[in-house]
Amino acid sequence: MRKFMVILDDSRECLNAMRFAAMRAAHTGGGVEVLAIIPPEEFNHWIGVGDIMREEARERIEVHFEVFAKWMRDRQGVEPELVIREGEAVPEILAQVRDDPEVGVLVLGAGTGSGGPGPLVSQLTKSAGTLPIPLTIVPGDLSKERIEAIT
Repeated sequence: MRKFMVILDDSRECLNAMRFAAMRAAHTGGGVEVLAIIPPEEFNHWIGVGDIMREEARERIEVHFEVFAKWMRDRQGVEPELVIREGEAVPEILAQVRDDPEVGVLVLGAGTGSGGPGPLVSQLTKSAGTLPIPLTIVPGDLSKERIEAIT
């Protein structure tokens, strides 16, 4: 089964990427893999404190994921899979693509603010020609109805 991989973070554009991935998966018989990445700088503390912070980060991710997962199950009939990795975002994304051969498309949401499309979109589009899978960038200001029409 081909999976659409989408990155879970705290950005507004993440919502449109989730919607797009779930709708495409539902319409094509695919799956959705939600990748959350915990940056390494969150744990530069004493070992015990770092372990507690790591566990708290995982709990926050799982709660955040469950909101999207419920919507995907209830509205799109898609059962998403959560993967949590630790490290720098771009290398971890590429490592997950290598580790899971069912991932066929990477879906990212583009920011609409003055800061540009966002760091992941900026970094990954620079190397888009050498990515092992297609990259889909979903504009952050697309309406739900427009995403539905496109998918």
